[in-house]
Amino acid sequence: MTVDKNWKGCIPLRKLVEVSAGLIEGKTIQFQVNAAEPAEAVEAAGKMLTDTEACAFVYLADTGTEYIYVHFKDHTWPLLAEALKRTEVVPLLVWGKQIMPLDAFHEELGMLLENIEGNDNYAEEFRTAVEEVFHERLASQA
Repeated sequence: MTVDKNWKGCIPLRKLVEVSAGLIEGKTIQFQVNAAEPAEAVEAAGKMLTDTEACAFVYLADTGTEYIYVHFKDHTWPLLAEALKRTEVVPLLVWGKQIMPLDAFHEELGMLLENIEGNDNYAEEFRTAVEEVFHERLASQA
C-alpha cells in the first residue's frame, strides 16, 4: 500500500458566501453579497438546498470550476417570501460587478418549502422558522 505523504487527511472546504441584504425596487428584486467576488464569471446553477445548521437556504452558483454556496440566512427570508409571491420576476444576485439571475428560484424554493413543512427530517428549529416565515405560501399550497 502506498501512502501519499502530501495528503493531509482534509476534505476541501466548500466556498460559502452570505447574502447580506436585499431590496425591492419597482419590479426588481435584488439580493446583495458583500464578499470578494470570484475572478471567474458566476452563473446560476438553478439548484437550491438547505443548511439546517446555519438556518439557511443555499443557492448554488457555478464558476465553471467549482460551486459556490450562496447562503440566504433567516434575516433574508421575509424578502425571499415576497419574491415567491412575484412569480413573474426573477430575483437577481448582485455580487460586486456581477449580476446573476437566480434561475429556477421559484420552483426550487417552492419545492423545498413543500418538503420542509411538517417534516421531522429537518432540524426542528429550522423547520419551525421556515413554517413561521413562509406560512402564507404554505397555506396557499394546502
